[in-house]
This record gives sequence, structure tokens and C-alpha cells, in this order.
Amino acid sequence: MVMTDRADGMPYAHGRPLPGGASTPVIIATIFPEDGTTGVHTHFRQLRSFIEPQGIKVSVNTPFSWGRVLTYPVFAPRLALKHVHPPASVLWYRHWHELFLYRALRRDLARIGNCVIYAQGPLEAKAALRARTGPGQRVVMAVHFRTSQADEHAEPGRELRRDSALFRAIRETERDVILRLDGIVYVAKWAQDALTGWLPEAASVPSIIVANFVDPLPAREGQALVGDVVTTGRLDDRKNHRFLLEVLAEAKKAGHRLTLDIFGEGPQRKDLERRIAQLDLDGQVNLRGYRRDVRDFLPRYRVYAHAAYGEVSPLAVIEALAAGLPVLAPGIGPIAEIYDDGIEGRFWPLDNPAKASEILLEMLGSEQTRLKAATAAQERFHRDYDASVLGPRLMSFLLGISPASAAY
Repeated sequence: MVMTDRADGMPYAHGRPLPGGASTPVIIATIFPEDGTTGVHTHFRQLRSFIEPQGIKVSVNTPFSWGRVLTYPVFAPRLALKHVHPPASVLWYRHWHELFLYRALRRDLARIGNCVIYAQGPLEAKAALRARTGPGQRVVMAVHFRTSQADEHAEPGRELRRDSALFRAIRETERDVILRLDGIVYVAKWAQDALTGWLPEAASVPSIIVANFVDPLPAREGQALVGDVVTTGRLDDRKNHRFLLEVLAEAKKAGHRLTLDIFGEGPQRKDLERRIAQLDLDGQVNLRGYRRDVRDFLPRYRVYAHAAYGEVSPLAVIEALAAGLPVLAPGIGPIAEIYDDGIEGRFWPLDNPAKASEILLEMLGSEQTRLKAATAAQERFHRDYDASVLGPRLMSFLLGISPASAAY
């Protein structure tokens, strides 16, 4: 993990040590509701569960923390605008969510002294910079997005065109916000490269690369296996579950009737059900729905499969490593940083289900090979993604203290 600090080794808060050090409270700012199932939620929950036992007060501020009664009539028109004028829905969402979060932060920061506001994106950082009362209230932003939030809205089938005024306006807002931050947390080297690729000046902001992390799973000896392949994630286009169905269909053609359990819920459920029937995979593929305790089920499968087109630091893959599962995933973007091809799993192509099927069958065809990869996966997790390893690094950066002086 790479940490960037002042040349003289001192912690920074506008170039000065942050008063309070390890006793400084942390306010997590997010435009999402506090409870949710996204990777962003897991990121700040894991941080909170690590630092609160250190005696650090942690709170979460969202747009719903202020004027909750007003949020429904104010936020709801965005859904109608999405069908009538998609760019307007983006503008509506960004304006009102940032405004409500700003008011929630302004209320709380007015009565809190020195603190750290850990913003989970550029909108949250904008609200925090507007609301803070002085330099003793340090604003650090996590980069969970790919390149820019404008780019995410401009993906195929999404709301914006890359040549639109709103696309440019979002990027200009991010430029202004990012260059005024006290720190940036990148959850992958890929995310840092993507941001500084269009905004080179961001390299001047103190930063750290800390991958997403989770707590290890408790040891469970003698668990019986319940299936071959497992995957988790929201049932939407970007998670690309249809590819996994094609892979299983190819394996079936080769005479191997493998099972696949998909944990998650979303708008693509009906489409996936139809595709399962079309490929004659009934009885092999099970849509298990959303489960909060899904990580407890992972060790009961033989391999974890991932087919998403693009993510910043997929927690699902990290959870699979924690469960001691070999991983099959595309070696693209940040995934190539998480594990090594041929060690903890294999990389497979998303444009060739037949080739991917061969890779899957090779992994499952030799129990010795599978168990070797499973052992390597768990070792990689404990070395690189265990909360006890990464938690101290992230906490030290947020609080502006050197890791050596932090008491854990």
C-alpha cells in the first residue's frame, strides 16, 4: 500500500498537524441512506467497526439526516425525470442530495470541534467543504468511482453524453473539489491512475492507496459443500450474470452438469430466469436472492465466479478470498491487482464463454489444483485484505497521524 505524506514526515491538515490525533472524531458523509448493501456501505462499515473499538467516535451523515420528511417529496421527481429527460434527473439528484447533506453536516459541524469528515465521493466532499467551520475539520475523500462520476453517468445506456454541458460541469465541479481536499483514499492503484489520468493535478493532494478490507471469517471445520460455483452481486447489467449462464451452458455441452448459485437481487431477475430456461439450465442455476449473511455461505462452494464489466475494488472478490475460494474473474482494471492468475485463481475472458468454460473445468477437474488455489486465496486475504492489516493504515491516514504513533 502506498502512502503519500509531507516531506518532513508530519501529519497534515492544511499543512499542519491535526489537533486531537487519535481522539479526533470521524464523520462519514455519504449521499446513500445509512443502511444499504453497496460496496460503499461495506467500506465505511468495516472502517467504523475497526476504529470505534479504538475509542474514536464515529457518526454517519446522509441527506436523510436532515429534513427526513422532506426527502421523499423533494427526491421523488427524479424518478419521473429519468424517463422524460435523463440528464435532468442526474442534475436533480445531485443538487438536492448534496444540499440536504450539506445542511446535515452544517448542523453537526457547528457544534463539533476538530474532526475528520470522510466523504464517500465528490458530492459528499463538496458538501463537507462548504459546511466545515475551519481547517481543523479535515476533509478526506474516498475514490469509489471509475475515472469521474461524469464518466459513470455517460456509460452506454446511461443518462449523459460525453459532449454534454452537464458532463463537463460535473468534471469541473470535481476538479474544484478534489484540489481543495486534505486527503484522498484510493481503494485501488487503478482508481488512482484513472483519476489522475484526466486530472493530473490530483497527484498533488496527499493520498493513500488502501484496498477494501473485511474481517476474516470464523473458522468452520467440516462444512459440507452445497454447490460448485457461487457468485454474489446485484442483478443488473453491469454485473453481467448472463455471461455465467453461457459458461455453464458450454460446460454442459462438454458433458459437465455444474451448479451455480447467484446471491443478489435486482432488475435483471426476470431476464435471468428466462435465460436460464432458454439454456436448459433449470435445476443447475439457483437465484438465491439477497442475504445479509451471504459471506457465511461462501465456504460451502468449490469456486467463486465473477463477470462484472468494471468495478473499482470489488468486495465480492475479496470476500471470496476470505472464504478460501479460488476466484475466476476477468483480469481487467482493479481485479488484476487483487489476485494473481494461476495462484489464487484464474483470469478468464468475458468475450469467450467457451474458453471461460475450459478454464472453469480445468479448475474443478483437479481437486489438488483447486485446493492449492484455495489455500493461496486465504493466505492472500490475510496478507493484503484483512481488516487487522489495512484498518490501521486507513485510520492513521484519516486522523493525520503516523502509523508508528497510533495506538491499536
